[in-house]
Amino acid sequence: MSATDAPADAAEAQTVTATAYEALLLGGRSGSGKTSVATEVSLILAAGGVAHCHIEGDYLAEVHPAPPGDPDRGVLTAANLAAVWRNNAAAGYRRLVYTNTVSVVGHEWIATALGAPTTFTRVLLTAGDDTVAERLGRRETGSGLAVHLERSHRRSTWLEQNADDGVVRVPTDGRSLPDIAAEVAGLTGWLTAPPPGAQPA
Repeated sequence: MSATDAPADAAEAQTVTATAYEALLLGGRSGSGKTSVATEVSLILAAGGVAHCHIEGDYLAEVHPAPPGDPDRGVLTAANLAAVWRNNAAAGYRRLVYTNTVSVVGHEWIATALGAPTTFTRVLLTAGDDTVAERLGRRETGSGLAVHLERSHRRSTWLEQNADDGVVRVPTDGRSLPDIAAEVAGLTGWLTAPPPGAQPA
């Protein structure tokens, strides 16, 4: 390699490793408020002029039965996220708000689906059993409430055991939705920092 080749190679390497996208991942047990908080965060970002996409991960693989060889529908979820993001990225968007119960754990697949280096803000919304019972009691009026409560408790235990130190815990008990969402939006830094790439007009 000649001396004149070095700057170009270095610039190319920097381009390859530079952050292309930024993603806020919201995880948490059922009843922790993921959907409501994500919607409120999106409104805060929009009011601040921050271009972004909001995707509910739970809806990316709402199929029955599960595809052959994909019992947890993870392959389908990744493929659908990649397809949706491809269109959003082509339109110029670089920031993603993504919600899914376990998105904050084993999240590396999301960067693969997005197709470029991604900087993550991982937030685990927490809530106690009493809070969750009250919230799910308003949402689940049928006979499935007990099943949802038991599943939520198991997910809470699993998330606490598997979420690493890079995950920010945000408690939701006894707090208003605007207060929680303002804290989460602030964790991203998007309201004050320039985007990682070109944004749509």
